Amino acid sequence: MDFLNAFVALSNFVLIPGIAYGSQLALGALGVTLIYGILRFSNFAHGDTMAFGTMVVILFTWLFQSWGISAGPLPTALLALPIGIVATMALVLVTDKAVFKFYREQKAKPVVFVMVSLGVMFMMNGLVRFIIGPGDQRFGDGERFIIKAGTFKKMTGLDEGLAIKTSQGITVVTAIIVVALLFWFLNKTRTGKSMRAYSDNEDLALLSGINPERVVMITWLIVAALATIAGTLYGLDKSFKPFTYFQLLLPIFAAAIVGGLGSPLGAIAGGFVIAMSEVMITYAWKKVGGYILPESLEPEGLAQLLSTDYKFAVSFAILVVVLLFKPTGIFKGKAV
Repeated sequence: MDFLNAFVALSNFVLIPGIAYGSQLALGALGVTLIYGILRFSNFAHGDTMAFGTMVVILFTWLFQSWGISAGPLPTALLALPIGIVATMALVLVTDKAVFKFYREQKAKPVVFVMVSLGVMFMMNGLVRFIIGPGDQRFGDGERFIIKAGTFKKMTGLDEGLAIKTSQGITVVTAIIVVALLFWFLNKTRTGKSMRAYSDNEDLALLSGINPERVVMITWLIVAALATIAGTLYGLDKSFKPFTYFQLLLPIFAAAIVGGLGSPLGAIAGGFVIAMSEVMITYAWKKVGGYILPESLEPEGLAQLLSTDYKFAVSFAILVVVLLFKPTGIFKGKAV
């Protein structure tokens, strides 16, 4: 019984939040890895692209709520999500045409693109803060929980109650659907195959008659959709604050690099590695230890390796180790 209580406590505070957070990071890292693999630069504006898309979703969620429109037990944000995706697509296409296209035509080095993306990042960050403000914005509604702790206790008779938030369930289901669609698109459609060919060998792809500007445009459209979905899911699960999305850039890049920058499969694996590492290292193991350890060995303190304030330091540490010992990542992406 104590073992079951320990497992439920672990599921509540480590496994379920870790899987939800890992799904969010995986979607964010997929956007970063697509830009790197196809457009050949690290886009530092990705976190703020997520923030912009989420901001549009929040504004339309509030509008729908004021009109009395809802999605029943599901968050109203899901109704506003397509609008957010379209707005973000428009933003990234305008940004590409106004900024990145010039440097692409100049055949600028990747480091130039990185510096340019930093400028774009600060502009997007300022735009989001100006429109919605720098503070926390909550926009979740609908059913809060799929399973409530009290209900679970009554059903099982255990001391520990399992609680699964609706936002966590939606995150995992959405991530599975989005990833399945993306892999189908890249592997089965003519456009997806042309994108992969352009990524593998640009010169050979051009000789084959592939239009590079079309590949660039479709890449940006996919990245905008991924960024908006990832940002909205993260905001529903936690809360929306522009600065948090700026900080999310570190774990997202860490996920992409750990998995193998340029590898979509690696981005997903990296997302879960980073998420689980962050959650496990910042979790206080006292409760789980109390269930499974003998009384003489029970921890007196919280048994927490790091405070949650330092969770992004975990991403940074893992990133440094990977860059030092295996720069191509788990799935052998392009060397950083």
